[in-house]
Amino acid sequence: MPMTVETETRAGEAGHSGAEVRSDLHVRIEPRERGGIKIELQSRVEPYYGDSIRRQAEEVLEALGVRHALVEIHDEGALPFVIAARIEAAVRRSGLGFGTRVLPDRRALPEPSARDRVRRSRLYVPGSEPKYFINAALHGADGVILDLEDSVHVSEKDAARLLVRNALRAVDFLDCERMVRINQLPLGLEDLDEFVPESPDLILIPKVENPQQVIDAERRIAEIKSDYGITRPIWLMPILESALGIENAFTIAKASEQIVALTIGLEDYTADLGVVKTASGNESLYARQRVVNAARAAGAQAIDSVFGDVSDMDGVRQWGLNSRSLGFEGMGCVHPAQIAVIHEAFAPSSVEIERAQRLVAAYDEAQQKGLGVVSLGSKMIDAPVVQRALKLISRAQAMGLVS
Repeated sequence: MPMTVETETRAGEAGHSGAEVRSDLHVRIEPRERGGIKIELQSRVEPYYGDSIRRQAEEVLEALGVRHALVEIHDEGALPFVIAARIEAAVRRSGLGFGTRVLPDRRALPEPSARDRVRRSRLYVPGSEPKYFINAALHGADGVILDLEDSVHVSEKDAARLLVRNALRAVDFLDCERMVRINQLPLGLEDLDEFVPESPDLILIPKVENPQQVIDAERRIAEIKSDYGITRPIWLMPILESALGIENAFTIAKASEQIVALTIGLEDYTADLGVVKTASGNESLYARQRVVNAARAAGAQAIDSVFGDVSDMDGVRQWGLNSRSLGFEGMGCVHPAQIAVIHEAFAPSSVEIERAQRLVAAYDEAQQKGLGVVSLGSKMIDAPVVQRALKLISRAQAMGLVS
């Protein structure tokens, strides 16, 4: 006599609703054995978009193979890519829909990100909060990081992956580099499976302590790119956040040709040392100098940590100026208000630019006269001085400060 296998039916929920929530929705899906799809919708915009929300919900459920269910939706102004991600997460949490993706229409991909592009600022956006996605690029950061790690509660990791995946397809990030911070490996490998097919520009790998972690991530990215026929580059930025990671900085920086930058996470690093993170940064000076040296030696950019006090703009400015003096080319942002201050801190001043131009002009004139060394005022100008001046001019050009 054949055995009968009973499948337990359970409800799945995803998303958020409430007075303080915007651009999101909460959905609860209760699978049933019969009766078709019944949708109960509450929405601030129901008179205008209620029919559209119901229709999209039906289409997503059908694509996920859900034929019979009670669906309760409490909408707080979610856009279609968010609606689709939340319904897909709820369906998966109900035990259905695995192996199937419901993807929003994809915007035209921007031009591939250049290896040496300017990375003064990168704005962190919680991957579980779609309200921050839409306008993230309007603040003018060089990069926007859709974060799947520290800013996302462990219970929301699965749903955040779907939101980030859909955002990479549907949101216009303007001229910002489209970055994603994955979770610490091995969980981060699951993140890659979900969003790498959408061709992000750069992936940050947190809590890297040895080159094998970078190699594992690079290998998985290459496999996914091959599966989907992706040829455009996806760059890597390891984050060093422990004493061991700092000691292995150079071997990590050389672990992959896709590494374009090396950065440091000071909250975790100082916690590993057992010291307090201060505004002066004296406790992390060794680590930051090591990151700069390792990055330069490996041909990558050095990017500093975030400055966590969003109310202290003078502190942000001073940190940025100090970072630049150490050799960093940028830092992270935890609030849009920090971006303009950071850009100013990492920009060469008009005095620096003018002096660099005069140095180069004087050296060129000396070379034409057959002189190896020339003086400008009391300063002797030789090849290393000129190279430094040329780098400053090149950086100023990349920032649009000189033609």
